Amino acid sequence: MGQAGAYGELERVPTGIAGLDDILGGGLFRGGVYIVQGTPGSGKTIFGNQVCYSHAAASPERRALYVTLLAESHARMLGHIAPLGFFAPALIPDRITYLSAFRTLQGEGLAGLLTLLRREIAVREASLVVLDGLVAAEESAASTLEFKTFIHELQTQAAASGTTVLLLTSASAGADMVAAEHTMVDGLIALSSRLSGWRAERDLEVRKFRGSGFLRGYHSVRITDDGIRVFPRIEARLRLPSRRDHVEGAPLTTGSPALDAMLGGGLPHHSTTLVGGPAGIGKTTLGLQFLGADPGAPGLICGFYESEAAIGAKARALGLPVAGLIAAGRVGVLWQPATEGLIDEICADLLGIVRNRGVRRVFIDGLDAMCRIAGDQDRIIRIFAALTAEFRALGVTAMYTRETDLRGTFLDAPSGAPSLRQTSSVAENVVLMRSCALHSGVHRLIAVAKARDARIDPRLRVFDIRPGGLAIDDGPERAEAILAGGDAPSCGGE
Repeated sequence: MGQAGAYGELERVPTGIAGLDDILGGGLFRGGVYIVQGTPGSGKTIFGNQVCYSHAAASPERRALYVTLLAESHARMLGHIAPLGFFAPALIPDRITYLSAFRTLQGEGLAGLLTLLRREIAVREASLVVLDGLVAAEESAASTLEFKTFIHELQTQAAASGTTVLLLTSASAGADMVAAEHTMVDGLIALSSRLSGWRAERDLEVRKFRGSGFLRGYHSVRITDDGIRVFPRIEARLRLPSRRDHVEGAPLTTGSPALDAMLGGGLPHHSTTLVGGPAGIGKTTLGLQFLGADPGAPGLICGFYESEAAIGAKARALGLPVAGLIAAGRVGVLWQPATEGLIDEICADLLGIVRNRGVRRVFIDGLDAMCRIAGDQDRIIRIFAALTAEFRALGVTAMYTRETDLRGTFLDAPSGAPSLRQTSSVAENVVLMRSCALHSGVHRLIAVAKARDARIDPRLRVFDIRPGGLAIDDGPERAEAILAGGDAPSCGGE
């Protein structure tokens, strides 16, 4: 792909790293020089090798040259990357050439290194060059001017030959990574590995990229068996929905006629419903009932507390129609244990399944778990807003659950940050569940707080969990009698 500019087409060179090309708007540019800088252990060597193998494997005309300036042997490097999925030994040495320039740099300095690079680029017909160990070249320079001259000459060579160049270099933890060469190159990609509490996280940030817009800020990185995978920050990637949304349409059933009546006829078309309630009140049961209400609509449950087997067992025990839909593959289950994960990876996998399977109903069981996994508590409201808008654009009707206290009041995040307080304002519909103690009995109550463009019945109703799901009273009479029969402190579990 290319991007039109005032002086013609700028040809893109995909990196082959999942997610990174989306951040860059399509990839690097042919003939550009880019610095990839990061702390030790952040994945720079894997990054450089993965780009080389992806580049060479894409076309027989593409060749890559990997030049090292440090003393690490190529055999040792290849031994480290051999288990990774992108490694293809058949590409060596015809399509990917490894070359050590350490002794040339020691003996002949930057001038000798530049001569070597020019010769090898021409002889190998390299369309991609990775220079691993730029810090060694900088330390060997007699002056800052000499090093800047080297970068300038390398840029001239890259532009003349149409060769894309990656310069890998190290940075100490906490360094601001601002140097003279950063102002000269076409782009700067920063990799980092850091601790977030007890958890270790890898990040990528594009700090500079000439010729194109890009997604700014930090993006999560995971090194998998297949190599590096980057997860663009979901609220940045979905700053605007992927397509125009359509909210018109007949209301959809929740699976409970009584709840449909309370909502003014059902769930508004392509809307998002937030279901709040204390633990054990029946939120998951309502969500499963919602998924099974339309057997013709492909569904998906994204759960954080119960595995696929546990979800299936619950649905079968209650005789819910969704049990058969899960067994038949009409409703998929995406389970992410609420232990440790990457929120952007979860959202990417979720949206990928929705698009690939044409999902029309989504049930996300555990907005609080998503908040904890996100780490940065202030992000969750932006993530929730981005997912809500994208679901609407994709024609999806969604339902989330969120924990409250026994009265039905939403709980703050454990840190005390107001991260979840605004989620109810983003959701078009809000259904609240609560418990009320009367003498020795505890009763379940449900109410609709709001519904988009609908005339709701906000009065509380008593409900029970029975075979088939939630059995909700047709009217508020029993709820009124229960509330009138107990004093105020007894209601809400006090």
